[in-house]
Amino acid sequence: MTSRTVDTTQELATFLRTRRERLDPRDFGLPTRRQARRTPGLRREEVAELAGVSIDYVVRLEQGRGLRPSANVVEALARALRLVPDERAYLFNLAGRRPPEAGRPATAAAPPLAGLVADLSPLPAMLMNHRYDILAWNSEMARLLLDFDTLPPVQRNSMWLCLVHPKTRAFYADRERVVREGIAHLRAAWAAHPEDQALIDLIAEFTGRDEEFARLWAEGDVKANSRGEKLMRHPEAGNISLLFEVLMPLQDPDQLLVIYRPADDDSRSALDRLFAR
Repeated sequence: MTSRTVDTTQELATFLRTRRERLDPRDFGLPTRRQARRTPGLRREEVAELAGVSIDYVVRLEQGRGLRPSANVVEALARALRLVPDERAYLFNLAGRRPPEAGRPATAAAPPLAGLVADLSPLPAMLMNHRYDILAWNSEMARLLLDFDTLPPVQRNSMWLCLVHPKTRAFYADRERVVREGIAHLRAAWAAHPEDQALIDLIAEFTGRDEEFARLWAEGDVKANSRGEKLMRHPEAGNISLLFEVLMPLQDPDQLLVIYRPADDDSRSALDRLFAR
């Protein structure tokens, strides 16, 4: 029976011990004489040597004596214990640390996700990172918004398009709400990725060049808006009401899958006409 709350110190101790004990010394070129090994797996001193820490430190961690290893130590232990990605992430969570790559946003679409974006046709779909950089899109999304291939990569950012691009600035009927929701997401992303200098520079650029952004940013709203409805004023198809869904893949949590669906029959017909051209 499990307790109602997780004692992360004890769980960290148990996790390190069980992962050490499941390792085969032969995989490390270590002796396997039974008389010399009274417990399965690697010895604590062997793990300490592999991780570059003291034996006493490993002992205290496995005894749950309240240590909080640094991110560098957690990474070294993960390598020494040959943890798979999910186990490594679990170890970082137990230690209350962020993995080194947490501050590095995706700059390219994961190939399976890029394929999924294409397969979602005829629904408009695109893939973004936490900065709202657009990493992949299908032809329907390009037809609905604009041809992203015509933009330099630095401008393929949905907030930049909403604030700066002449075609998309007036695209949304309720523009302030769309901008407000986008800013609330960026503020949450800013707190979650404090090392992301590109995001910091992007926010500074928007604040300095757009009064509306500066005003709304100063209000301090924080929200990850993953579902809703947008009314678009399309220059060719007229008004289109779209439902949107934002999904976060488990294996690529820094990438956001955005899918649009028509909210009513008139909007469905408008999309059909637009995509048929």
